[in-house]
Amino acid sequence: MTDLWMAVRTGKPRYGRPAFFPLAAYTQVKAIPAPAADWHHRLFGDFRLDVAAAHALLGKNAKSARLVRVIVPAGEASWIVPGVCANSAGYWHVAGARGVYRKGGRIRSFGIASLISWRGVWYVVHFGAVLRSSAAGVVDQPATGTGVTGPPGGC
Repeated sequence: MTDLWMAVRTGKPRYGRPAFFPLAAYTQVKAIPAPAADWHHRLFGDFRLDVAAAHALLGKNAKSARLVRVIVPAGEASWIVPGVCANSAGYWHVAGARGVYRKGGRIRSFGIASLISWRGVWYVVHFGAVLRSSAAGVVDQPATGTGVTGPPGGC
């Protein structure tokens, strides 16, 4: 999560790549035509947009913001079986985690839409939104304070 935070704080998505669901894993999991192209153009493309939106949320002096913690609703984790969500392999999934940060003496937060566990490591797979209506970055449920985790579900 420190890699994700570095991406948000600087506005540079490449810093968040170690925290993002790996291309090699995605090509193994997805039962769709051209999963590598989908990863590059949709999945990581959306991540880039969402990092820019989250960076803008931090506003002026974004680099002064400090990550306090990440809240993961572990009790909401669920096993996604093969065949669901166009997947050829099963995996653990949790939705609605929260990144909590301090800026200017105030606690604020944003959601992390979807995490996937691959071989025992948790990765961001959808940062701002799982589904979107336009090619724009999304900040998931920004809040003053720690906010509320969830909702559960998704792929």
